[in-house]
This record gives sequence, C-alpha cells and structure tokens, in this order.
Amino acid sequence: METKNIMIVGVGGQGTLLTSRILGGITRAAGYDVKLSEVHGMAQRGGSVVTFVRYGEKVFEPIVEEGQADVLIAFERLEALRYAHFMKKDGVIIVNDQRIDPMPVVIGDAEYPEGILENLSKKYKVLKIDALSEARKLGNTKAFNTIVLGLAAKHMDFSKEDWLNVIENTVPPKTVELNKQAFLVGYNM
Repeated sequence: METKNIMIVGVGGQGTLLTSRILGGITRAAGYDVKLSEVHGMAQRGGSVVTFVRYGEKVFEPIVEEGQADVLIAFERLEALRYAHFMKKDGVIIVNDQRIDPMPVVIGDAEYPEGILENLSKKYKVLKIDALSEARKLGNTKAFNTIVLGLAAKHMDFSKEDWLNVIENTVPPKTVELNKQAFLVGYNM
C-alpha cells in the first residue's frame, strides 16, 4: 500500500489534536505503521494548528510534503486556503464552512479573504459542511470536529464500524455517544 497523507488544520481549541488521535487510532487498529506530527503555533491564542497523519506499510517520517496530501481536513475556511498547497492533484479538501477571524483581521491590519471556498473549488475537489450548525442540532457545538471527520471518513479506507469503535476508545467516556452521533451525521451526508 502506498503511504496515505492526511492533514488536519484548524484554530486552537477546535479539536484538531483529538481528531488526529482518532485518525492515529484507526490506522494503528488496521495494522498500519503510523506517524503523527503536531504543530501548535499560537494555538492557545486562537492561532493555527496543523497535524500530519501518515500511514502505510512502513512510514519513515511524520511530515507531509507540499503537493502530497491525499486528504485535507480543515475546521475553518482560511485554514483550508492557508494549507491547500499541500494537496495532491487528486486529493480532497473537507472544509467546515466557518469563519474565524485571525488576530490581524480582528485588529484591522488585514481583511478576511472573500470567496475562499469558490476559489479553492477551481483547483481542488472541495467538500464543504456547516458542521457547527449540525452540532447545534445535537446540542453541543464542540462535536463539530467529529462531524467533519465523519464526512472525511468516506474518503479513507476504513469501515464505519471501525471508526465508531476507535471513537469509543479515544474520546472522553462521557462524550462517547455524542461523538458517535456527530460522526454519523457527517458520515451520512
């Protein structure tokens, strides 16, 4: 099997690291060699967070090179734009259609780009989801990241049941049922 390269990008506090642990768990459970790398930046201040997950028969390094990502999971529009250059030509970008203004926009030194998803769609296969609205329907907005993961899961090589088992064994016990429901919302879209 050729090594698969997944990137998860978002803003501090969006659940990027939990999502990477779920991905790492499912790939290990399937018997693959897995390497994870996390770049936190100013995550605690709402800054960019990037996680690389690489899996295959034998993986030698954790970092995904530019132009090599099979799947980019973005929890925010601008983060999808910021990391799109990592995509393979036939890769897919899964985007939570949410806007979070970075500090330069907040303080008026920059403007948030318009038409991000439309522009990305001209070059890449982009699937967008309003996961925050879907999470509100479940009664907990923190579950939006698992909804995005559910949509992304359809572009990876694992069964729905395997995903649900790994979620059950990875998320905090009191959130297992919520995260399973959230995953299924995304998976069934």
